[in-house]
Amino acid sequence: MLLKRMLLLGAASVFTVGSAYASSHREAPAITETPKIDGTDLYMFRSYEPGREDYVTFISNYQPIQAPYGGPNYFTMDPEALYEIHIDTDGDAVEDLTFQFDFDNNLVNGTGVTVNVGGEDVPIALRAAGPISASDQSGLGEVESYDVYVVRGDRRTGERQYAGTFGKPFDNTGTKTIPDYASYAASFVETLNIPGCDAPGRVFAGQREEAFAVNLGGIFDLLNYVPVDGASFPGGIMQDRANDDLVGEANITSLAIEVPISCLEDDGDNIIGAWMTSSLPQAQIEDPSPTYEEPSAIGGAFVQQSRLSNPLVNELVIGLNQKDLFNASEPTGDSQFATFVTNPTLSTLIDILFRDDVNAGLGTNHATIAPTNFPRTDLVAAFLTGVETLNQPANVTPAEMQRLNFAVAPTPRDQQSTFGVAGGDLAGFPNGRRPGDDAVDLALRAVMGRFCHPVDINGTPTDLGLCSPEDAPVGTEPFTDGAPISASELKNEFPYLNDPLPGATN
Repeated sequence: MLLKRMLLLGAASVFTVGSAYASSHREAPAITETPKIDGTDLYMFRSYEPGREDYVTFISNYQPIQAPYGGPNYFTMDPEALYEIHIDTDGDAVEDLTFQFDFDNNLVNGTGVTVNVGGEDVPIALRAAGPISASDQSGLGEVESYDVYVVRGDRRTGERQYAGTFGKPFDNTGTKTIPDYASYAASFVETLNIPGCDAPGRVFAGQREEAFAVNLGGIFDLLNYVPVDGASFPGGIMQDRANDDLVGEANITSLAIEVPISCLEDDGDNIIGAWMTSSLPQAQIEDPSPTYEEPSAIGGAFVQQSRLSNPLVNELVIGLNQKDLFNASEPTGDSQFATFVTNPTLSTLIDILFRDDVNAGLGTNHATIAPTNFPRTDLVAAFLTGVETLNQPANVTPAEMQRLNFAVAPTPRDQQSTFGVAGGDLAGFPNGRRPGDDAVDLALRAVMGRFCHPVDINGTPTDLGLCSPEDAPVGTEPFTDGAPISASELKNEFPYLNDPLPGATN
């Protein structure tokens, strides 16, 4: 529950967490120490489940690269942490509405499942003795639940209201323990009565299959492939599921919430911004005699450990020396990181590594294939302000967050372009982000200047007015990591991401 706090006032100054952790698929140095609060992806989109068009869905993912067979403890959430989704309704880079998730883990009967051994009831070593179903969960020895709170105004000092307590399904250990995981998990999709809203939403927290398609090994081995689609470019990488290191290989934990649009309107422009964070208490003292309930003593104010909004920003944009600082900061302080966006290093690295390959494939002799418009106003629009006339609030404060114009109608799942706005689909990235938007390809194409060229909007080439084609000589080339994803591979209903991969099959 919300911090079984011990007020360690004397020890806090000694044992204060000294440096901020980071977020997003282990992309910064310190987060490797606390994977339970490692935020990996944020999705924000107008709901496209049929009949739910009057809602916006937010999905925040944590605990990266979960091996489906990762027992025996699997992937519980941290009961001492506070997981949050922040929403800015008026463009000033300050949260106006925050949804907080606060987890609690409890052993059944204080021990978990027991068996009689020689006349003694002895707790077993496993979290479940199964089988488990939506109607019978008596085989569970540890139960996870979470409280949802709604905060209006400042996340720490604003008006905080309780919205309900809900259960979290046990992770997908395998088909013998949970024969019908889809039905079991679906029973945890709950109605959420949001204080101050005139209509209910829905909420779900639980394990899902990873939907972030990425050639992870190749990317971080200095792009160990020519990053242009081989279907149209000689020597480029071909699209192949075998290139994907996460989809079909790993699970994730999703905190999903569906909010009525009527609860999100504020200044009348239909544009909101959002980001996700996780926080821990400021001080922790390890207990030499830990118990299940109190493995360590904690106390003090919450300190932000993880922050994420647009995909791949801290992984591929923020410099190594400031990754941890970025994740400790709030959007109002993002001016200190502006140079990483206005003068990005990734396009220069791609130029250094692949200029000769791209020139050879195109039969050109560009002196550089990296965009030359500085400052990179196209990236400022994509990552910091939103695109004018699409999702940029009036009098916007530049800050790293996703921005969504929910006046744009949702595109049905099977008609979505995996490339969002760059593919002529205004309901996709960078107008929010959907699970089927190919984040890696979009990031590569954005940084190489795709938005300096006209995009096809309803069959009409449209100049976004951010820069000129001459600034990005190869901006229309299909840059890619070769790991495809599309919305048609995912669910067409809340919580949208597929059921998690089982640890074993029978």
